Amino acid sequence: MSTDSIYGIVPPMVTPFDSLGEVDESGFRNDVQYLIEEAGVHGLAVTGSTGEGHALSDDEVARISAWAVEESRGRVPIVTGIITNSTEAAIRRGRLVRDLGVTALQVTPVHYLFRPEDDAMLKHFEAVSEGIGLPIIIYNVVPWSYLSPALLARIFEAVDGVVGVKQSASDLKTLADLLLIRANTPKLADRLLLTAVDPLLYPSFQLGADGAVGALLTAAPKWSVELWDAVKAGDQEGALKLHTRLLGLWNAIDGPNLPANVKTAMKLQGRKGGEPRPPMPATGLGQKKRILEALQLSGQG
Repeated sequence: MSTDSIYGIVPPMVTPFDSLGEVDESGFRNDVQYLIEEAGVHGLAVTGSTGEGHALSDDEVARISAWAVEESRGRVPIVTGIITNSTEAAIRRGRLVRDLGVTALQVTPVHYLFRPEDDAMLKHFEAVSEGIGLPIIIYNVVPWSYLSPALLARIFEAVDGVVGVKQSASDLKTLADLLLIRANTPKLADRLLLTAVDPLLYPSFQLGADGAVGALLTAAPKWSVELWDAVKAGDQEGALKLHTRLLGLWNAIDGPNLPANVKTAMKLQGRKGGEPRPPMPATGLGQKKRILEALQLSGQG
């Protein structure tokens, strides 16, 4: 698939771990089927932040990517997350998945303690792109290793293999600025701008984001697809109602243990998300109650 196939609702899947901390292959494959066949999503992202990609080995990233490609059977694009802290590590991990059939890679900037200067950041993504040979979507999420709209535009212009950005960190202003830059820069007209501003999916779509990859989509995929469809159909009343309900759920799952809370939301809806990988804590009783209440209010509990 080409990157043109990446649009709309692209849930970042959780990685289901069993009680021993091993990846539950059958649980993962079952959720691929659910998301495509029942929720009607437009793509899938794996081994990202929601998938606890920071806690996965190279081999686990490769296996999970292969399972997603196999189960999707070409019905939707697959985006693999690459969360590493060096150029060499990103290239090594990316090369393990490049022949599996994934459509693109979602790559974070390096982020352990030190932020590379802008020139070094550009060289990093240039080397990753050339070293792997798959389309790269920059995952702009790390607060202390953040890429400004100007730097992102510079990377887009310099590195053909960087095809887009997933704009996160609750920063709708940066998404709006990127959309403006794209509109005013013919060379960047084909760059993919995805939102991961979970509580503001509705205005993101209204502004012109090409789609979304965020934890909320995994917690409530059907509502997310309905929101996308409502915006595209011009149904502002329906979209606003969905936004309000999704915002309530986001407020219930948001927290440092967000992947664990997404898994709790899944379990409350009859889906198997497994356990978080230590040291991430499981959802506490108080937060579980808030998640259940939000799902019940939104009609999903």
